[in-house]
Amino acid sequence: MNLHFREPAKKSLGQHFLHERGIVEKILLAVDPKPGDRLVEIGPGQGAMTFPLLDRHGTLTAIEFDRDLLAPLTEQARAHGALTLIHADVLNVDFTELAGDGGPIRLVGNLPYNLSSPILFHALDHAAAIRDMHFMLQKEVVDRMAAGPGSKVYGRLSVMLQAYCQVSALFTVAPGAFRPPPKVDSAVVRLVPRPADAVGIRDPRRFADLVRAAFGQRRKTLRNALQTLCDSDAITAAGIDPQARAEQLPVTDFIRLANQTGTA
Repeated sequence: MNLHFREPAKKSLGQHFLHERGIVEKILLAVDPKPGDRLVEIGPGQGAMTFPLLDRHGTLTAIEFDRDLLAPLTEQARAHGALTLIHADVLNVDFTELAGDGGPIRLVGNLPYNLSSPILFHALDHAAAIRDMHFMLQKEVVDRMAAGPGSKVYGRLSVMLQAYCQVSALFTVAPGAFRPPPKVDSAVVRLVPRPADAVGIRDPRRFADLVRAAFGQRRKTLRNALQTLCDSDAITAAGIDPQARAEQLPVTDFIRLANQTGTA
């Protein structure tokens, strides 16, 4: 399918190009684009998802950092649909501005594993402009994203994402589906941003600071981990045991604690 692509994957960019058609079909079924949807792909690479999405939907905006991939993507896309390419680092793309007045966008992509967390937090900053996200990530990261309290992998990423989004791990992808194969399993995850009025966080910065501090040293009790942000009495007043550890608290407890101890 990618006869025009002669550029090898670049280690410095964390590139692993998806090539297995069966996995692409499963992703298409998960995304299930409908007429009028505004699809934005992050990191189209060699077009493994780009061209099937175009075949299915007709139009697509894609953000690609690797200049060497722009020309072959543009050339091959003509046979599939209308592709709008944005040459940029996705961390510098304002998704709110990209959405404009046309309604929320739908993000999809096989994210570079060395940048997955920064991209996820960047998307959170623009959650109001995003309808949903379907991403391929390292399975270990997806496990952390979807983990519940009490799990060994429940942490800052779990709490921050689940506070603002519904997170659903969809399916696992073996290394052989990529060229070159990564050394780890991958997984596809769906994130659906919650309506702003359903999130219930009064001060996002306060919430983020509190979650970061709580998980900064996992073995510390909340009393010790949060001592620069709130004291034991304040933690108790929020209905939480100061002797508990961060990994024991559900997301709703972090939200309540941030709201009751903030200045807003």
